[in-house]
Amino acid sequence: MRIYDFLSKLAKHGETFTINDAYEITRINKPYLRKLLHRLEKRGAVERIERGKYIIIPFSSEKGKYTLNEFVIGSLLIEPCAIAYWSALNHYGFTEQIPTTVFLQTISWKEKQEIEVFGVKYRIVRIKENKFFGIRKEWIEETQINITDREKTIIDCMDKPQYCGGIVEVAKALKNGNFDNNKLIMYAKKIGNSGVIRRLGFLCDILGITINLPKVEVRNYLYLDPKMPKKGGKNAKWRLIVNTDEKTLGSIE
Repeated sequence: MRIYDFLSKLAKHGETFTINDAYEITRINKPYLRKLLHRLEKRGAVERIERGKYIIIPFSSEKGKYTLNEFVIGSLLIEPCAIAYWSALNHYGFTEQIPTTVFLQTISWKEKQEIEVFGVKYRIVRIKENKFFGIRKEWIEETQINITDREKTIIDCMDKPQYCGGIVEVAKALKNGNFDNNKLIMYAKKIGNSGVIRRLGFLCDILGITINLPKVEVRNYLYLDPKMPKKGGKNAKWRLIVNTDEKTLGSIE
């Protein structure tokens, strides 16, 4: 098979492919296929993302200077996978902060939770299967990726504020108001973490947002923001240690 025909067949599958994809498409035996891909990588026709995963380099591009959107590459690193946390907050315009890491949510295990590909850092966050919901599909550069929807993004960031730049960034998302209130409540109950209910209720109180949340039936206190110093006043209603400046949260625009 000519190189052009080989790459054309792969390109019909998309801009990215795995060695298994290449085998299914071309039916070239795998030992030879690996050698062929190695030669194509040296020639700059493909570039390896990680073991067994590649992108096709356009003929007009210079070797080492072409890359895909980081969400597309991230979606190849583990399956199933959804763009989440700070990355999704930024995608929806909930925060002006641009994270230097792409956050990926999954229920699968991967040996390395932090990976760097083409100079971009990726953080893989493994969660329980019952928390893997609220995911929508979106097209980016002719590739379909999974990303948590607006409401699930906010709830995930309540669940794990350390992956979104802290509770202040979640407060900005709530203040933005571009979400479905009923869906937000449903997700807050579904995720099965009282900390989500507590943080959400407290922030809505501070921001003047009306929300109908279930009463918290716990005795222990939880830190509002696990990223901040472990000190602060107690909020009895939501059983939180408020270790973030309330005035800062209340003045968010």
